[in-house]
Amino acid sequence: MGAAVNAPVIIKRKKVVVEKSHYGGAWKVAYADFVTAMMAFFLLMWLLSATTEKQRKGIADYFDPTVPISRVSGGGDGAFGGESLASEDRLAQIGVGAVHTRPTADRQARGSTGTDSDGATQEETRALKDLADSLMGISGETLLDDRIRRHIMTRLTDEGLVIELFDIEGAPLFAPETSRPTPQTREIVTVLANLFLVVRNDIAIEGHVRAGPVILRHNPVWELSTQRAQTARQLLAEAGFPSSRLRRVTGHADRSPATGNPMALRNNRIKMILLRSSR
Repeated sequence: MGAAVNAPVIIKRKKVVVEKSHYGGAWKVAYADFVTAMMAFFLLMWLLSATTEKQRKGIADYFDPTVPISRVSGGGDGAFGGESLASEDRLAQIGVGAVHTRPTADRQARGSTGTDSDGATQEETRALKDLADSLMGISGETLLDDRIRRHIMTRLTDEGLVIELFDIEGAPLFAPETSRPTPQTREIVTVLANLFLVVRNDIAIEGHVRAGPVILRHNPVWELSTQRAQTARQLLAEAGFPSSRLRRVTGHADRSPATGNPMALRNNRIKMILLRSSR
């Protein structure tokens, strides 16, 4: 027999490769941050829609890290000196912030418009709107016929319900260049006086006249507008409207035209304003 041949021993080593994650767990942290931010955002949106301005102001003051220097605002040394735009403690009295020109203790930091902030104001707004609808016939019935109603325009403003009586061609409210009322003016004011008794708001009366074609040395527009406003006041009193509810009677001459043309007939008008209780 021949010599034994020693065959080489071949050892195969199988390399096991374990795949590793390219990103590890960092994406989970980023995703959690994103979800938390979105939850905070939707919570903020819900708070804005479900709370009043006063409640939002209280929440903001609660989380304010500074020391309060005012009973309605957080402290601070910024541009507003610790005050807030919603504060009526001081900023409202210098022409910025809040809304009421005469702030009181129970309206501090309300920051409302004064028209729909609470139930009482909403009720007042509804009453004024209903009164305007009755006057103009929007509710189906009207106290005035078309011949007279064409002299009247109403609008609801922050000051109150403005009822404007104005001249139209061929049918003036007063005799030309005088304060003598026409019969239809007496009729209109009588109806308004009875209508004003439905609510308890005070009244302001304003007289306006159109400008003259030339500049006069003695321009009568101031006297004429004031006299016409006083005539409207007298007509209200004759119709039974209590004088205690008259807040002011003023003449504005030709300084606040209703149209772009200061000499237009439309500028001859009387404004009767049912003032809001907050004014």
